[in-house]
Amino acid sequence: MTEGLRERKKRRTRQQLSDVATGLFLERGFDAVTIAEIARAADVSVNTVYNYFPAKEDLFLDHGRDIVERLSRYVRGRADGESAADAVLRELRVRVEGVSPAVGLMEGYDRFMRVVQDADSLKARLWHIQQEALLDLERTLLAEPGAGRDPRTAELVAGQLSWVHGTLTAYIGREMAAGRPPAEVSRDALVLLDDIEDLLGGKVLNYGRRSET
Repeated sequence: MTEGLRERKKRRTRQQLSDVATGLFLERGFDAVTIAEIARAADVSVNTVYNYFPAKEDLFLDHGRDIVERLSRYVRGRADGESAADAVLRELRVRVEGVSPAVGLMEGYDRFMRVVQDADSLKARLWHIQQEALLDLERTLLAEPGAGRDPRTAELVAGQLSWVHGTLTAYIGREMAAGRPPAEVSRDALVLLDDIEDLLGGKVLNYGRRSET
């Protein structure tokens, strides 16, 4: 659907608020910046900030919804003959090989990680996002053809695939925070993904395999 003028204006305002807030957080730290300061810097009211971002943490972690839905999108988009794990591993490799910011492979990510590590509320919000993503993936697995309808199995497989994603992104975060170049971290992360795949059992690797047509 074509984006209307009102929707486009709201999207731009939301992005502006996030950009202004992120700049302040990177400069001074998350806890040192108030919503009132963000509103003044963006030339809007405090109420406007809260209308777009109900919590201060959402201003910095504004792609939380994408993270929540990421693994489910990979699973739903799997090709004929692919299992849920195949799709997740393939998509993650594509992003790592492409040195994608979506997995933290970008210049300046070390500054982002330092802000997170220095703020307990951001770490708590990230944990909450990860739990939302896990539950979203469980629901997706249960609804997908070829995955069966056993909630316990779906829960266990979702946990394993979430572990894959979490282990990869945690590694990238640590290495980027140490100041390593993104391309260098990308090469090592691909090796890590191979090691992760070797550790997954056959039931996980074959779960939810889509029938070939």
